[in-house]
Amino acid sequence: MSDYQHLTRHSPSTGPGSPDVWGIYESATGSIQYVMACPETKKAALIDVVLNFDPRSARTSTESAQKVLDLAKQQGLDLVRILDTHPHADHMMAAAWLKDQTGLPNAIGVRTKKIAELWRAYYNMPDLDPAPYFDAFFEDGDSFKIGNLDVTVELSTGHTLGSISYFAGDAGFVHDTLMYPDSGSSRADFPGGNAAELWDSIQSILSRPGDMRLFVGHDYGKGDRKKPAWEASVAEHKESNIHVKTGTDKQTFIKTREDRDATLALPDRMLHALQVNLRGGALPPAENDGNSYFKVPANKF
Repeated sequence: MSDYQHLTRHSPSTGPGSPDVWGIYESATGSIQYVMACPETKKAALIDVVLNFDPRSARTSTESAQKVLDLAKQQGLDLVRILDTHPHADHMMAAAWLKDQTGLPNAIGVRTKKIAELWRAYYNMPDLDPAPYFDAFFEDGDSFKIGNLDVTVELSTGHTLGSISYFAGDAGFVHDTLMYPDSGSSRADFPGGNAAELWDSIQSILSRPGDMRLFVGHDYGKGDRKKPAWEASVAEHKESNIHVKTGTDKQTFIKTREDRDATLALPDRMLHALQVNLRGGALPPAENDGNSYFKVPANKF
């Protein structure tokens, strides 16, 4: 779907308390980056912005993140927060670069610290610690303001043990729990993932009003549908999501999810990305020649 790099769509506010949302597609990883804005004050937050990475050359680029900043400027938005939903396995997060560019605080879920505990062993990096790299670690049930928007945080485990969702008015940013309805749900087989927990997280998300707009973290196309899609309502997921539509039971979902996960290869950026994302998007510390080097475990996966 490379033809759709930086495809941007605006989902307008539906009234008081409802955010304006822009989604910006990053084709190399099928990721959707979000700008959430208060239509009254123009205060805005960035969610899950991508640091581009070429695994063949191990070279990073800020092209996509710059596109997001450019969009915010074009829309006259006043950025106030940098948010991520989890330490992504399939792409690097741009939070560190965005923080350098804007001076804004960044945040993620508190269980990111537990994810780091798992990956310290995989990387043999006992000093891998997210704490110095994030300004806030959200707990389940935390809330904050973006202008006049009330934003709440919900722990949404399953894809990872520390994933969180953000809800503001009639918008939910539900990352790698759900996919677009014709693609179902996201995988739950990474370290700390759990298909049963993913089901529970999705059921909590789908307990919200039917007209809530749900914005997912990825899309790779499906069958004849080539153009990326990332927004669907709670009602639409209940009606047609191939993994969790109304009438699906938990055990069927778990079997479907685990059978599917058993066929999937690791994302090609995963072993590079986690050591970066657990540092808030910062590359490994430079060595005595001034360069950063990735540490990739052999024969562990």
